[in-house]
Amino acid sequence: QVQLVESGGGLIQAGGSLRLSCAASGSIFNFNAMAWYRQPPGKQRELVAIRTRGGSTNYPDSVRGRFTISRDNAKNTVYLQMNSLKPEDTAVYYCNALWGGQSYWGQGTQVTVSS
Repeated sequence: QVQLVESGGGLIQAGGSLRLSCAASGSIFNFNAMAWYRQPPGKQRELVAIRTRGGSTNYPDSVRGRFTISRDNAKNTVYLQMNSLKPEDTAVYYCNALWGGQSYWGQGTQVTVSS
């Protein structure tokens, strides 16, 4: 069983930066992929960043160039660096891990960007 715990969310002004962290209970080196999703108020959950075990990353156009996913294997932690934040980035951000054919989710962390 994999447990994921996000942290780092909060209230920030537009143009600012935040770094989210996702601490995993297992060795993230073995995970097939780790990703960050977000769910804006009243909308569906959407992918914002994914990193495969091989190191490949992918981002949707809405965040490409502003968000960066990275990992620290020694700390079993995945990060989401978010720069140049916009009000439309306001959402609950969730960490996701793919391992052993299963998809695991954290509890989410709220990010609110004020204009």
